[in-house]
Amino acid sequence: MRRTFAAVAGALVLLAGCNSGAADQGTAPRDGRPSPAAAAPAEIAVSPVDGAADLSPRESLEITVTGGELTAVTVADDAGTQVPGTVEDAPDDGGVDVWMPEEPLAYGSSYTLTATAENEDGDPVEASSTFTTATPDRVVTPSIGPLDGTTVGVGMPIRVYFDEPVTDRAAAERNLVVTSSEPTDGSWNWFSDTEVHFRPSQYWPENIDVTLDADLYGVDLGGGLWGEKDREVSFRVGERHVSIADAGTHQMEVYDGDQLVQTFPISAGSPDNPSYNGPHVVTEMNRDRVMDSSTYGVPVDSPDGYRTPVEYAVRISDSGEFVHAAPWSVAQQGRENVSHGCINMSTANARWFFEFSQPGDIVEIRGSSAGTLRSNIYDWTIPWEEWQAGSALK
Repeated sequence: MRRTFAAVAGALVLLAGCNSGAADQGTAPRDGRPSPAAAAPAEIAVSPVDGAADLSPRESLEITVTGGELTAVTVADDAGTQVPGTVEDAPDDGGVDVWMPEEPLAYGSSYTLTATAENEDGDPVEASSTFTTATPDRVVTPSIGPLDGTTVGVGMPIRVYFDEPVTDRAAAERNLVVTSSEPTDGSWNWFSDTEVHFRPSQYWPENIDVTLDADLYGVDLGGGLWGEKDREVSFRVGERHVSIADAGTHQMEVYDGDQLVQTFPISAGSPDNPSYNGPHVVTEMNRDRVMDSSTYGVPVDSPDGYRTPVEYAVRISDSGEFVHAAPWSVAQQGRENVSHGCINMSTANARWFFEFSQPGDIVEIRGSSAGTLRSNIYDWTIPWEEWQAGSALK
């Protein structure tokens, strides 16, 4: 390089001697304009940095170019195989581009990100970073209710059940995203390290569509537990069915939307076996069912035990409470509470209610001597402020 520079300098001096000593013009081209200066090299910064380890497969792969334009980005695994992906257009936030894979990166793998850019003169520059993704101790895919594609009543919350305890509840909750065709408020509430529910402050609006995006793949849930995959569950909220079963008046009022459509005489739980107060959520419907006291801890052969076949059984809690046909108590229905906690009706009335009902409907029991429901889906018995306090993000 030094030799080349000397030869060029000598040529310039000779050229100056042929121009009547006008040394101040010797370095200019004949049109009188100065030669353009060479453009500064482009600079590239990539993230994650080289050598980064134990990253989430969802880690954002970012490229920032200064003094030039990004021309190519590749990501290859440790075998050199390129991973298909695209670069998102840089937003107006300082020129950060993001490379997005067509399929998520894998756990426990090594990748190399290579970016190329050019300055204004077209001179290329390259930067690369090799990083590794985390290797989970355990992965989990939660169970979700309601099931995808189903129609439920206005009282059905979204329930997410994990097989193992979630240490980082906030991380899980941030990636459980609920949207609906009619915007509503709503909050998650953790019942335990393995169970979290979502509901609005009031019952869902009727006839709307709701989607849960459980984007848990690549999410560190704490304690070595990571999300195994993403899930999407969409369901429809159907007609608004809310019934009020009053153990004091021995009547049940059934509403379809805002319209009272039926008033039935009932017999609720006896003083020895009172029904629980509060909103109950319909979860199961059986045309025929055998009521068995042993399912809630009372042996069939004990003085208070029973094993009785019934028709048109609509389950409203896991405490053994149903709305069902009880032809043996018709004389007491409308007058006296004699059941073991269920809502007794005549066979004709129970059939009508069975055919009217859907999972997620609400049956609110009032006027009983028992406490408030605290089993199965008792979400609506929890005051809204208390419910919100159960969120890991509050």
